[in-house]
Amino acid sequence: MAVGFDYGTANCSVSEFINTEIIQVPLTKEGCYLPSTLSAPNTESVSEYLFKCKGIKPEGEVGEALLRRAIKHNKEEGLVIHPEDVQFGDQAFDSYLADPRDTYFVKSPKSFLGVMGLRDGQLTFFEDLVCAMMVNIKIQTENYLQKSVTQAVIGRPVNFLGRGGQDSNKQAEGILRRAAGRAGFKEVEFQFEPLAAGIDYEANLTSDKNVLVVDIGGGTTDCSFVQMGPSWRDKHDRSDSLIAHTGQRVGGNDLDIYTAFKCFMHEFGMGSPNTMGLDVPITQFWNPIAINDVQAQRQFYSQENYKQLKLLSKQVSENHNLLRLLEVHQGTLGYAIVREAEQAKISLSNQTSCRAEIQLIKEMLCCDITRGQVEQALSTPIEKMTALVTEAIKQGSTNPDVIYLTGGSARSPIITKAIESMVPNTPVVGKDYFGSVTAGLARWAALIFK
Repeated sequence: MAVGFDYGTANCSVSEFINTEIIQVPLTKEGCYLPSTLSAPNTESVSEYLFKCKGIKPEGEVGEALLRRAIKHNKEEGLVIHPEDVQFGDQAFDSYLADPRDTYFVKSPKSFLGVMGLRDGQLTFFEDLVCAMMVNIKIQTENYLQKSVTQAVIGRPVNFLGRGGQDSNKQAEGILRRAAGRAGFKEVEFQFEPLAAGIDYEANLTSDKNVLVVDIGGGTTDCSFVQMGPSWRDKHDRSDSLIAHTGQRVGGNDLDIYTAFKCFMHEFGMGSPNTMGLDVPITQFWNPIAINDVQAQRQFYSQENYKQLKLLSKQVSENHNLLRLLEVHQGTLGYAIVREAEQAKISLSNQTSCRAEIQLIKEMLCCDITRGQVEQALSTPIEKMTALVTEAIKQGSTNPDVIYLTGGSARSPIITKAIESMVPNTPVVGKDYFGSVTAGLARWAALIFK
């Protein structure tokens, strides 16, 4: 049986298309969208969990070596891995918030898959992470549908990273394919996420149109300029219908990170000089919240940087905001800060101001922010998003008949307003911001695996 599988940066979802109906699989008690998060006692737990709790063996010498080291480390630590030790979605985030110091937590591992220059061991670990998330979702899907799921069309962005080109895309897609295979999917195909969303939109078109699909996901913004409608609907090969593709790694995560950076980090000492009149390096405030940047996270949470923060803390007064940055390091609180920024961004979609509350080790930090502050904070990532729309239209050498917005971040009135201002005479529509990619993937799966 075939499904559409949106292994998203922000959320994961699965749908089946059967008898002209889209069936969404509930992956949580609350609904169909499982946040793309994982928690475990430590990094080594993930590989051992796959092997001991799910019966999934590593592939290749690097994977086998990674597993041996993980088992050895956990044994030395006296840690016995149980199935419930690895959590997903909101349960993973709750585990992290309950004990951020001693919980390994990762959000949006898809953001890391295209990073070039990583060692084989790091790439294999990312594969284990993805596999653990996929097998959890596959089991839930089969339990709900009451049948074996062996075929999947998995969504992918046009470009996983803004740099790295096709080498980056090949690496990321390879990790996803191998992880899916180990999780039990016997046949796997990929489809561009914006094109998948367009396929779902196309199902209700009664005439052919040039549609510019703008998919603003958690990790990337992707545009597909496509000819769509009754003439194209049942074709297995859509290459002739593609007018243009653009994509870059800028998405909802970046909106949250920029909100945190511009609206919160002054409370952690950014912009405040030390006793010698010198500003603290800006990277000390960017790196802890750059949750989609492996190198930035590794650098901030390193022991070398902790020593640097301790040294900097001696150069400020006892009540200086910079001391809070030490708490961020000690408590691994970067994810919590970005999470609060995300909640504030959502609240300010329908109100003009809100209060954010960030739980630190020694205090509850309260920050009052306004919609205007957030709009100003988001100017840089939104400029990158609108540039992709401009480039897609330029490549197509024609204006679209309609712009179809999808992806969770496309709900933002700030983004909608920015795109509408670019093409004032073109209708901008949106429907099922979270589910259209999965629905389109399911339709495509039913067509190609028929």
